[in-house]
Amino acid sequence: MDLPVLWFILIAVLWAGYLVLEGFDFGVGMLLPVLGRKDKDRRAIINTIGPVWDGNEVWLLTAGGATFAAFPEWYATLFSGFYLPLLLILLALIVRGVSFEYRGKISDPRWAAWCDRGIIVGSWLPAILWGVAFANLVRGVELDASHTFTGGFFSLLSPFALLGGAVTLGLFLTHGAVFLALKTDGDIRTRARALGLKLSTGTTVAAGLWAVWAQLAYSVAWTWAAVLVAAVSLVLVVVMVAKDREGWAFIFSALGIVAAVVLIFGSMYPDVMPAIDPANSLNIRNASSTDYTLTVMTWVAVALVPVVLLYQSWTYWVFKKRITVAHIPEPIGLSLKKTDDLTSA
Repeated sequence: MDLPVLWFILIAVLWAGYLVLEGFDFGVGMLLPVLGRKDKDRRAIINTIGPVWDGNEVWLLTAGGATFAAFPEWYATLFSGFYLPLLLILLALIVRGVSFEYRGKISDPRWAAWCDRGIIVGSWLPAILWGVAFANLVRGVELDASHTFTGGFFSLLSPFALLGGAVTLGLFLTHGAVFLALKTDGDIRTRARALGLKLSTGTTVAAGLWAVWAQLAYSVAWTWAAVLVAAVSLVLVVVMVAKDREGWAFIFSALGIVAAVVLIFGSMYPDVMPAIDPANSLNIRNASSTDYTLTVMTWVAVALVPVVLLYQSWTYWVFKKRITVAHIPEPIGLSLKKTDDLTSA
């Protein structure tokens, strides 16, 4: 296996890791107003991902950095062509992160409500737009002979891309509901499990439609295997949730997302930025860095990736126990009045 192919696979692995881990973060954020009836419910829900959400976003940074270093022309075309949706995702992630960090700093219902809105919107927007973006990479985009994107924002909103956005939305909602059923106990767990059963059923249907459409219109023969794995995994999510087996449901939900990534990158290969006119596509050859650059990157990855994986695995192990509302203490943040007094002083 040569280095451009290796790094194409590694970037796919990084995206799979990001979508699996950040996927349940997005799902938890989107389900906050649905399952969080009271403030303590919402705090318990947020605390399920509190120790890990920022670490999960490292996978996105690594995927972006690896794309920049290994395939600079892919990075340039992707980030210029998808500028507006990627900017919206970035802003959403910033607002979401600030809302997570500062929600408990001030003990006031109005403050908490605004932070909750930031978490909710900052979770819904990326959940949809990532699906739209990846669906366009499968379908192909408008590139000229110099590999410059010539379409506009609305050219990215084809029916296939919009269905892709609906699928990632459903996958992340299901993933988040199953995660909450796995990580909480009591009333939140019961309601998350019931909601997960409904969401997983609808998501399985939508994902099946999109996967078959992608396979028949844009993909190659061997990715039928990924479609089959995804289909079986999502059906097993429904079965496991119905049997109250949250751990297995979460594993199969994650496997379904990984299979979707395999379908997406398998459909793209050997292109990295498929064009509607195949002659203008960017592929792993004309978009890659030099062999020297890829060699250095490979040795750095071999040295550092195991350390990152061990640290993140340790984090999940430390915070593996279930959370209940009884674990949530009374608020200790400043009041808005005290904040105003400190500001005026």
